[in-house]
Amino acid sequence: GKALYIVPLRALASEKYEEFKEKYSALGVKVGISTGDYDTADPRLASYDLLIATSERVDSLLRHRAKWLADLISVAVLDEVHLLGDPGRGPTLEVLTARLRQVNPGLQLVALSATVRNSGEVAEWLGAELVESEWRPVPLRKGVYFKGKIRFDDGTERKVREKGNPIHSLVTDTLSEGGQVLIFLSTRRSAQSLASLLAEGLSLEVERELLEVADRIERALDEPTRTCRLLASCVRRGVAFHHAGLHMLQRREVEQAFREGLIKVLCATPTLAMGVNLPARRVIIRDYRRYSVEHGAEFIPVLEFHQLCGRAGRPKYDKFGEALLLAEGEEEAEALFEGFINSPPERLVSKLAAEPALRSHVLACIASGYAESLEGLIDFFSHTFFSYQRGVKKMVPLLERVLEFLSEEGMVTKRGENLLATEFGQKVSALYIDPLSAVNLRDGVKGATSAPTDFSLLHLICHTPDMPLLGLGRDAERYEALASSRAEEFLLPLPDPSDEVAYEYFLREVKTARMLEEWVEEESEDAIHDTFGVGAGDIRRMAETAEWLLYSAHELAKLFRARKVLAPLRELQVRVRYGIKRELLELVQLRGIGRVRARSLFEAGYRGLSDIRKATEAELSRVPHLGPELARSIKKQVES
Repeated sequence: GKALYIVPLRALASEKYEEFKEKYSALGVKVGISTGDYDTADPRLASYDLLIATSERVDSLLRHRAKWLADLISVAVLDEVHLLGDPGRGPTLEVLTARLRQVNPGLQLVALSATVRNSGEVAEWLGAELVESEWRPVPLRKGVYFKGKIRFDDGTERKVREKGNPIHSLVTDTLSEGGQVLIFLSTRRSAQSLASLLAEGLSLEVERELLEVADRIERALDEPTRTCRLLASCVRRGVAFHHAGLHMLQRREVEQAFREGLIKVLCATPTLAMGVNLPARRVIIRDYRRYSVEHGAEFIPVLEFHQLCGRAGRPKYDKFGEALLLAEGEEEAEALFEGFINSPPERLVSKLAAEPALRSHVLACIASGYAESLEGLIDFFSHTFFSYQRGVKKMVPLLERVLEFLSEEGMVTKRGENLLATEFGQKVSALYIDPLSAVNLRDGVKGATSAPTDFSLLHLICHTPDMPLLGLGRDAERYEALASSRAEEFLLPLPDPSDEVAYEYFLREVKTARMLEEWVEEESEDAIHDTFGVGAGDIRRMAETAEWLLYSAHELAKLFRARKVLAPLRELQVRVRYGIKRELLELVQLRGIGRVRARSLFEAGYRGLSDIRKATEAELSRVPHLGPELARSIKKQVES
């Protein structure tokens, strides 16, 4: 049989793919990876012996009735299964697990996690045998640092020579013994600021290879930003920061250099612990409180604390790993021991019983033919973790409410007791978008009476639950004025300003749409960062989501014959992908040509492929940002 390895994040999928390819390819095992493109079943995936995929990709394959998942897969591994309790990712993991067991009853399931308190309950739901182990490749000690002394959970203590502040003392102590340090902080700004301070204050000797890493980091974008230069500057001194605002290539360079021991100190936000495996001799959790609007500053979840601790200890290099919290007083030191170190993680509780999560999964059940009636839906959802914990009766009223919504919006129709997905419902399920997103997109494209502006379409996709929105901060007045000045461009009715919650949400949509508009107007990334507080990684993630929603809007416009928006949607899709004005569309067809190089070619007089065909390699190589190698490549491309 074949194996399926399911992970929560693309970064983790890439890491596992490289690890398994190196480990098993020599044995003749064909290893594959699939993390995107939700609108296809891709039968070629069936040819792999071991496929690594994200939860969302497996869910989309099940929606497309990928028959090989039932016929060929004999074992499925659910990595990081504690994410069942995550409101964002948990419902999809829960539903795809129940679905795999439905379509492939003989499937062997292996669920993995280091931090599940009620593991017996999860095992019983899966019909699995619980295998518990305290073994760890590198023993872990957890402790609290206060006034030059670490107190560990095994009763031992260790004195640390104080050198300025606690972080500097602990970092210096670790480096003096040849270890590496990973410091977790709550915000990107904190991570960057601390990395800069440590880079200036430590005076580390660095390898020549690290200078090459720093150069690649600085050149990761065609147009280096201040963040690129700051990160490269830190890396040249053996220190780095890591957060989701960095470009993917920069994060990979930092991760690899830390793995190889070139970078000695890494300041990161907690997203790092969710993704790739980057062990260090000593992990310091500086920020163990998080601010929430409801409760103010409060302790992070104990489960998250244990996940962060799990990064301590490098196999092959360290005899032990240390995970430390920093206390400011003796009472706080005791509170940290009781609240974190001596506390088990929280119980996993299903987050499936929320209408936004259920809308999509109920429609998929009906559209893919897995359930043909309310009774069939109840039967399927009776096999979920939610029903195991709380009983399926609690699910029935929610299912009925969701069905009513899907029926009213024309996605599901009823014939006697049978439930059928309409053409609209089938399309929405295949597109892998929230049905509420589909309703908003449908109403927007059908309501367009003339060719829409870029802003019209960008706001429309931002008016969906699938689009992550920027925070409003102190910008309410600015975006209220913008919305007022561009009122004619909106494709959907505007909310009443007296409804404060809805109106603030609308202004966040306007701000996010404006950020994407500046991106396609070729505003510089530094300027976008200054205005909106987003980094290169954020821009590209949001652009990727925007591209998918524009594609979805285009598919729905075809379905509902909204011809006026078809060409603008098609064009804007490509422009969002590259961050370009309309005039560069022809140039970005060339491999290796992005927004900056396309603009350089255009400004040098090469307005299209025919102009490049007439030019010599020498002439092209003189264009800023190109050089001889790329000039040769694009010349070959236009001539072939």
